[in-house]
Amino acid sequence: MPEPSAPRIRTARSADAEALALVDRLTWSPLHAVMPEPEPPYAPFFDARHVPEDYLVAELDDRVIGYVRLALPTPLVCNAHVRQIQGLAVLDEGRGRGVGRALIRAAIEEARRQGARRITLRVLAHNAPARKLYASEGFVVEGVLPQEFLLAGEYVDDVFMGRPL
Repeated sequence: MPEPSAPRIRTARSADAEALALVDRLTWSPLHAVMPEPEPPYAPFFDARHVPEDYLVAELDDRVIGYVRLALPTPLVCNAHVRQIQGLAVLDEGRGRGVGRALIRAAIEEARRQGARRITLRVLAHNAPARKLYASEGFVVEGVLPQEFLLAGEYVDDVFMGRPL
């Protein structure tokens, strides 16, 4: 049996908007989403605050299969040395094939390339698979906001994780 191909990671382009929006809709889950499930009419994927340059796209066999968004956590100059992962999504067919890990590693490298000293993220406490993946890539829990979100009738902690670069 042939070895599955490794994901190709690249910076998003404006032309990726429809494919990335589809990834978002197909991967929506209360396990990781704090926003309601998207319904038509769908908002544009890219806008003034969410530009293609902030996204790294994973492709398998020339098909968009996932993305990670890497952005400044705040607009403050005193915080410009930090980058934050503000979204990670992988289609089911990419799970277990190293796509999420490749995206995280690419985000870490891109943050370094941009001159960042730290990278952070937020993850819901009940999202054990994501927390395990982040921990395996050197992220540690740096804080918890208890019962920060009410999702599907349950209070869920918001977990801050980070690591040096």
